[in-house]
Amino acid sequence: MLSHLECARCGLHHDADQQQNLCHSCSSPLLARYDLTRVGRPTGDNSLWRYRDVLPVRDPDPAFSLGEGMTPLVPLPALSRALDAKILMKDESLIPTGSFKARGAAVGVARAKELGVEGIKMPTNGNAGAAWALYAARAGLRSVIAMPEDAPLITREEVEASGAELRIVPGTIADAAQAIKDVDLFDASTLKEPYRIEGKKTMGYEIVEQLGWRVPDVIVYPTGGGVGLIGIHKALNEMRELGWIDGPLPRLVAVQSTGCAPIVRAFDESADESAFWDNAFTAAFGINVPKPLGDFIILRAINETNGTAIAVDDGQILEDRAECARLEGVFLCPEGAATISAVRALRGNGWLQAGDEVVVLNTGAGIKYPGVRL
Repeated sequence: MLSHLECARCGLHHDADQQQNLCHSCSSPLLARYDLTRVGRPTGDNSLWRYRDVLPVRDPDPAFSLGEGMTPLVPLPALSRALDAKILMKDESLIPTGSFKARGAAVGVARAKELGVEGIKMPTNGNAGAAWALYAARAGLRSVIAMPEDAPLITREEVEASGAELRIVPGTIADAAQAIKDVDLFDASTLKEPYRIEGKKTMGYEIVEQLGWRVPDVIVYPTGGGVGLIGIHKALNEMRELGWIDGPLPRLVAVQSTGCAPIVRAFDESADESAFWDNAFTAAFGINVPKPLGDFIILRAINETNGTAIAVDDGQILEDRAECARLEGVFLCPEGAATISAVRALRGNGWLQAGDEVVVLNTGAGIKYPGVRL
């Protein structure tokens, strides 16, 4: 059902069956578009491939899947009482490789192989590189991964175990990107290829299907590169065009750390895109992205849904991580804990009302961050 690729900024159409990175006119990210008149309700196994009609892989290989997708949507009653809110958690810790990054890797690698790509390169804060390296190994593709030296050690070990070439660099993900500029492989960096977002958008489809084909009031997402938030927004718009949902879309909330908050600053300034965040650092390492390539798409999604962007400090993130473990028996990743801190702050300032149904994203397994203390 894949129709074409469309530039997210200028709208120029590109051939979906050619290897594409960015728009050849304005160097902006490309988004996959589908012939939605040929899309039926999802069927099949309990994985993201049940949405194959709105995924870019022409002929998915059932043997390639590791069962990614259809993670549980879990009520958090004790935290809901403590924060006077109605909170549901989309728990991505149970997905292969232990983080939501496996969604993007599953679809992105499958499509890359279908297009004849022989190998991929990628800078990463950890989990994305681990997922792409492992899925590339499963597909028989070469991979070169660069990550900051402060990235979680477990993700480094996953990359090494996959047989990928790993480059460790000082600094941030921006420095990691510079470390692989010399590598002549397909660039699978965040939003520099069109298909990672397609895997991640399945979180949006699953949330709506798990709620009985209705939408929550608010979706709170920890935002680094922001591909998941962009993907969820894309999924919601596709479902509305398909007639599967109607009415207002959920208000989307981008959560960042006060140590790295380019999207929040841009949102507060009513800017169309962000400025580079100097000296970025946060214990929620996955959202330590000084300037997302898709910043203008993130801001557009927030504004179009009457959402907001909020920064929370690392101390509060770690406190909420500990409280969630005590009250709910759920050991969140730091980025997931940031969404709880955001709910706390947004209830405190009145942006969230007690009756709002709020879905928060726990984007990975807490056990992947052994160096982050409670």
